[in-house]
Formats: sequence, C-alpha cells, structure tokens
Amino acid sequence: QRKNPFSSDDRLASKPAHAHRGDPTYGRPPEGSRTEQRGKDAHSHVGREVEELCLIIRRTGEVGEDGHVSVTFGQLFETYVTISNKVVGILLRARKHGLVHFEGEMLWQGKDDDVVITLL
Repeated sequence: QRKNPFSSDDRLASKPAHAHRGDPTYGRPPEGSRTEQRGKDAHSHVGREVEELCLIIRRTGEVGEDGHVSVTFGQLFETYVTISNKVVGILLRARKHGLVHFEGEMLWQGKDDDVVITLL
C-alpha cells in the first residue's frame, strides 16, 4: 500500500521501509514498541533465573582444591527441577556468559548425572 498512488492511508507513509542486512536496526523490533518491551522483560527474567541457578550451585555444591564450587548435574537437576523445568537451558545460558563450566554440548538427565558443573 505504501507504493499505491491511490492509497490515502497516511499511517503507511510515515512508516520507515524495512531494514536490510548490515543495518543496525535489522532484526530488531521498533524502539518503544510492545515487542521491544516484551524482549527486555524476557531478557531480565532469564537473567534472574541464571542468578538463582548460580546461588543454588553455590549452596548445594562443594568447594574444590582450586577454590571453585562444583556440583554434579544429577544433584543440581534434582535440586533445581522443583524450581524450574528449564535447568539445561539456564545452564547453557550461564555457560554462554562465562558463569559455569561443564564438559559436552548438552546435558541429559540420567546419562549425564555424573558430569561436574563448576561455578566460575
């Protein structure tokens, strides 16, 4: 409708054209939109869950010789699953931010119960 010369909808004329790759606004919601606010809210919620996970690791884990707190995935899963069913996703996010370390790409309940998770 933006290119239609017979359209009299002024709202369309004021909207910017879609961003293209390389543009800093590409793939981002418009500033001030409800979509942007929902994204910010989700980001802060996940951040709080990561903090809570780190606190639980600190509480349930044991301090090793290197001074870092460690816990097995099985023990962490049993403790944290009563709080949230997103244990693995939150662990992956914490590792992405450099807060925890564990071997492997993904952790599976039962199979990886003995994998050690270290709080950095």
